[in-house]
Amino acid sequence: MNFKDLTNKALISDQDIDWEDLGAGVKRKIMAYDNALMLVKVAFEKDAIGTIHNHPHLQMSYVAKGSFEVTMGDDKKVLNEGDVFFAPTMVFHGVICLEAGLLIDIFNPHREDFLK
Repeated sequence: MNFKDLTNKALISDQDIDWEDLGAGVKRKIMAYDNALMLVKVAFEKDAIGTIHNHPHLQMSYVAKGSFEVTMGDDKKVLNEGDVFFAPTMVFHGVICLEAGLLIDIFNPHREDFLK
């Protein structure tokens, strides 16, 4: 692979990627991925819900903006800008957006279901 090919995949401008409207005040941008890793921006309007779910992927989420009530298994905690949550494989988790916000989600491996 030459440098130009690598640069096209490695240097990504936010403005070049459209938001995908998921409905109910939630939208996402798949910023980058390969087989092992995926980074996704997820924007929430106030009171929007990231429904409780689980998946086989490891997930780390960084609260880039706003405030979220995060449920992880049997635990709940309010997380704010700069905070992080980690969702291990198959652990049920979800969020309620308390103040309009943005999560930066990282998955291992990538979420094939997001690409369909």
